[in-house]
Amino acid sequence: MGRKRGFAEAPADSKMAAGCCGVKKQKLSSCSSSSTSSNNSNENHCKEVTRANGFSGCPGGRSMVVNSEMCCFCFDVLYCHLYGYQPPRSPRFTNDPYPLFVTWKIGRDKRLRGCIGTFSAMNLHSGLREYTLTSALKDSRFPPMTREELPRLFCSVSLLTNFEDVGDYLDWEVGVHGIRIEFINEKGSKRTATYLPEVAKEQGWDHIQTIDSLLRKGGYKAPISNDFRKTIKLTRYHSEKMTLSYSEYLAHRQHHHYQNGIAHPLPPYNHYS
Repeated sequence: MGRKRGFAEAPADSKMAAGCCGVKKQKLSSCSSSSTSSNNSNENHCKEVTRANGFSGCPGGRSMVVNSEMCCFCFDVLYCHLYGYQPPRSPRFTNDPYPLFVTWKIGRDKRLRGCIGTFSAMNLHSGLREYTLTSALKDSRFPPMTREELPRLFCSVSLLTNFEDVGDYLDWEVGVHGIRIEFINEKGSKRTATYLPEVAKEQGWDHIQTIDSLLRKGGYKAPISNDFRKTIKLTRYHSEKMTLSYSEYLAHRQHHHYQNGIAHPLPPYNHYS
């Protein structure tokens, strides 16, 4: 059993941003977070706790917080930025603080296009506004997003919850938990890396493959022994995730009058609707 933290309490030393969505073009673990024990931070994504994973809601039976309006807000923020409109006003959904990630995928095969978030709890209005643009424009693995890509985008918002420190690096469930590992590298520096809950399942990895992939992503270059794996400090967590396509975003605004205080007209193209 792990030591539970508060509802949305992230690790105490988690003041960093990271990318942790999965893989880019089939390379192992292109989307994880890593940081050193210094103040250098790398830009830090997650898993759905829904019926698809055998849940009707969230762990503990509480209602889900994430919703489609959060994805719409992210699309609004990106659209306004790319077209030079004034940023949208604050949305109507809750502004409670959560660790969060914004993930962009593109095309019919939903290739990763950007994924950055934070383990530090942020108020959702400002957090989603910030990481919408950070993930779309500043993910170092990709060029900044363009207007032409908008119709093919999918936006996912992930809120991280139920952080637990565990004593055994195998004490987590593939497809259910996201994991964040902390380890000491060959140079004696502390490093961290994370995968959101869906990553291992999507890649078909078992526990060992996932851990080893995270170690490599975190910069560990030496041979990985079972003894070294046992030195890892592991935190597991859950995630709520909502995904919306661009065409769904348009339909949501058009048919449900979701305006979010935006003065600009609807996007001029919706050929993916």
